[in-house]
Amino acid sequence: MKKLGFLLFLALMLGIASGSALAQNVGDNSVYFVTYYSNNSTAVNVPDATVRFINDGTTVNDLWASFYVFDDSQELTECCSCDVSPDGLLSESVAFHLTASPLTGIKPTRGVIKVISSSTNASGPKYGSPSYTNTPQAGLRGWATHIQSIKNRFVPPTGGIGAAPYTQTETQFADANLSAGEKSMLENLCQFSILLSGHECPCTQEDYDF
Repeated sequence: MKKLGFLLFLALMLGIASGSALAQNVGDNSVYFVTYYSNNSTAVNVPDATVRFINDGTTVNDLWASFYVFDDSQELTECCSCDVSPDGLLSESVAFHLTASPLTGIKPTRGVIKVISSSTNASGPKYGSPSYTNTPQAGLRGWATHIQSIKNRFVPPTGGIGAAPYTQTETQFADANLSAGEKSMLENLCQFSILLSGHECPCTQEDYDF
């Protein structure tokens, strides 16, 4: 009987320890992510970079990946807010989706992609949202491939496209700090861009990957 009591006590202690460990493991609560893109082109001999986001299912609700795409001169070229269901995968082509129809009409060859993980659609009234405002909510995780030119690395040709051959690397989006000023600036720039261009960047269906 004493041995049984000791085993029950040990099981209880292990359960408490396990519960404490789970309680402490709250995960990554980041809501704002950044990465870069380079050698961006729709030419057949240049590979296309891909951005992928998953919804880790923590909220048990759909989340939106609000994309803000900049060229390397700090100019917003496109934006959109794409739905990602719990445990779902969103894949976006950099050349054919995120930079397909830039506001200036000039496709950027390199730049920055910023993403807010939001519980609300921030694409504005034309695209099913009452406003361009995000409601930051943790739960998205993102990765991006990058197109690297092996030749002419230090002296890129005119236009910013390096020479073939190419190789690809992949990195996770870097966590970033979303200040109130940055959030407001991104939302206002996106509203301005959509009102002027009449479109947002397209969102790929979740069941389509490449």
